[in-house]
Amino acid sequence: MPFLNRIQRWAEERPHDTAVVVAGRRLSWADLRQSAAALVPHTKSVTTLCEANSVEFAARFAAAVAGGRQCAVLDPAWPIQLQEDIRRRVEASAQPAAVSPDDELADGAPEAAFLVGLTSGTTSVPKAFTRSRRSWQESFEASIEFFGLHQDDVTLAPGPLAASLNLYALAECLYAGSEFQTLENFDVGDVHAAITHDHVTRLVLVPTMLRMLSERGLAGCVDASGVRTIICAGSKLDARTLEAARRWAPNATIFEYYGASELSFVSGAGLPARQLAVLGGTGIGRAFPGVKVRILDDSGQPLPEGEAGNICVRSAMVSNGYLWGDDGQALNSFDGWYTVGDQGYLAEGELHILGRRSDMILTSGKNVYPHEVELALAAVPGVSAAVAAGMPDDLRGQRVVAGVLPSHGALTATQLRAGLEDILPRDKRPLQYYLLSELPVTERGKVSRNLLLEWIGSRDRRVRALDA
Repeated sequence: MPFLNRIQRWAEERPHDTAVVVAGRRLSWADLRQSAAALVPHTKSVTTLCEANSVEFAARFAAAVAGGRQCAVLDPAWPIQLQEDIRRRVEASAQPAAVSPDDELADGAPEAAFLVGLTSGTTSVPKAFTRSRRSWQESFEASIEFFGLHQDDVTLAPGPLAASLNLYALAECLYAGSEFQTLENFDVGDVHAAITHDHVTRLVLVPTMLRMLSERGLAGCVDASGVRTIICAGSKLDARTLEAARRWAPNATIFEYYGASELSFVSGAGLPARQLAVLGGTGIGRAFPGVKVRILDDSGQPLPEGEAGNICVRSAMVSNGYLWGDDGQALNSFDGWYTVGDQGYLAEGELHILGRRSDMILTSGKNVYPHEVELALAAVPGVSAAVAAGMPDDLRGQRVVAGVLPSHGALTATQLRAGLEDILPRDKRPLQYYLLSELPVTERGKVSRNLLLEWIGSRDRRVRALDA
């Protein structure tokens, strides 16, 4: 069961307690059950839910997965033509069980698919995969144990519910019987107000949001001492974000984890309150409860500790596979060990993430992953963010270059080289540094290493070579 039977339970046991709050609008457990149950008779076997954050979203999502129904959640920011294309594909590809207007608000068969997940995309059609109710129940049990979610927690996930991170947080809280909050749109002031007035104890968000909230919270003296848990996903936390979050929310355990939509949770680590982090490393903690991790080569053979290869997992949380978009590379299986192609290694039981193989830089016969260079640079004092890439080189094949965005004041190449002395091996250090006035990001807001190389090649005004 994902969470509908749990909603029934909480509505019976605690009907007037708060279940969901969106932008100040509140639904109790009894309200949520009543609203969702009233929608079930009018909900088709396959739903494509595409709307902004609201309390109605929570009720419609619950109704859309009742019984044998299946639901795909689309991003309302996607172009209309793309939304319509996905709707047609979902309706043509999904294979729901028989449904009836007389169905109750109850979970369907555990092994049956109930959710059509979509990879992010704005210009090309996203890949679509399915998840079973059982896989989400296993995920709930693992994440509740790992992150320590309690019924007295108030969780705020301030991003769009169309994003898998926030949709999962909503469903996880419904399963656990814990209050869930979000906003109509992300706004730093509104998040700070919720933390201050609604006694938020738990934040679920991406690193960029955490950084803004922490830095502006410190500047505005916003008290976050009541926050007990911060859960970050999307990328490993850089040094400046971690330091600001630790100062702003001194009593919070800060969690970061590695996972993928198709794999669910893989590994994670929690930095307890007031404990300092080891900066610049690629480690992302140990395997989640119920998950086994191996590093395998391209033929599926195990690699020794410390040697990089495909991060492969075996767990009950893995998705069923793709409805469409499977190119044979996105989700591979080696005799039941699944991988999405991310590269990494194990050291003393901890998983280290290096990134996608397609990003790898081959320089003088050595493999260098930009991700580990960027993490190391982000730990250097004075660096706000960094982007590393491989530039063609007649002698080496490629050479490592890096663009850095300063946090304050001036930076020199000498400072950067000295800062990397103890945290990055010599053969992985950049040979050339560039000062950035802004990060090279795509129209979709993602940092682009290729765009950095374009800026360097065209001598763009936003990038300037740093001398020693």
